[in-house]
Amino acid sequence: MAIHISHKGDGVYEVTVESASTTSHMVRVDADYAVSLSGGAVSVETLLEKSFEFLLERESNTSILKRFELPVIQRYFPEYEREIRARLG
Repeated sequence: MAIHISHKGDGVYEVTVESASTTSHMVRVDADYAVSLSGGAVSVETLLEKSFEFLLERESNTSILKRFELPVIQRYFPEYEREIRARLG
């Protein structure tokens, strides 16, 4: 499985997940939220890669929303923010 991330501008990133099926996801990342999760220690691309690894441990890439804002993950998986901070820390 491979995760590819490209910045599309204005806080929007395209995340492509290559697996049995290849999927594409448009994710909006607010800069302040990214800093709150990473402490500013990693790039948004790294944050997204780790976030998708987190998601892919819980569901298939075909089940991940096609468009979402990064904080939406917390709604579906309440442990997200705590766990992503630990992974990035």
